[in-house]
Amino acid sequence: MTIRVYVVDDQDLVRTGTVMVIDAQDDMRVVGQARDGVEALAGLRAVAADVVLMDVRMPRMDGVEAIRRLPVAGDGPKVIVLTTFDLDEYAFAALRAGASGFLLKDATADELLSAVRTVHRGDAVIAPSTTRRLLDHVAPRLPDVAPDPLTEREREVLRHIAWGETNAEIAGSLFLSEGTVKTHVGRILGKLGLRDRVQAVIWAYEHGLNGRP
Repeated sequence: MTIRVYVVDDQDLVRTGTVMVIDAQDDMRVVGQARDGVEALAGLRAVAADVVLMDVRMPRMDGVEAIRRLPVAGDGPKVIVLTTFDLDEYAFAALRAGASGFLLKDATADELLSAVRTVHRGDAVIAPSTTRRLLDHVAPRLPDVAPDPLTEREREVLRHIAWGETNAEIAGSLFLSEGTVKTHVGRILGKLGLRDRVQAVIWAYEHGLNGRP
């Protein structure tokens, strides 16, 4: 299956480079590109895309507003937010608006391609090196509410998710198998009514479940 990618960035050089990287892959092709949110929404009404690479800060309409207007649920495209800054509240807002991933523009080509494939599979991507800094930046303003629906083990797994750990890292930290961790993650998402791992991270921070011992 070929992954159909739509690229949105107001910087021509960045956008052109991203398009070249995507089109060089056997399992991907660029189906459209835009300079801002207005162009993106118009273009995405005309073509079918699986994954949108969305810049955050753009003229006329920024990436956050564009994501809010996109049908990102169901058959809508998955959105990966691209930003220059790891402490960017626009990026956090974009995740809350429905984006499935967050990636810095200084990511390598391999990291970008891996993110596209991961999001297309239905998983979520948050730049591991920036997860804690991004969310710690906004956490002090979020409410502290007890996560009643979860078991103690599920809360523990969710804490590790909020710290930016992968399933393999969580398995190592808690002496569990990766399969068991994956099961816990699925139960957490189901109990809390969350779409993916990104929403789980946000939920953990909103409910005060991000502190380290």
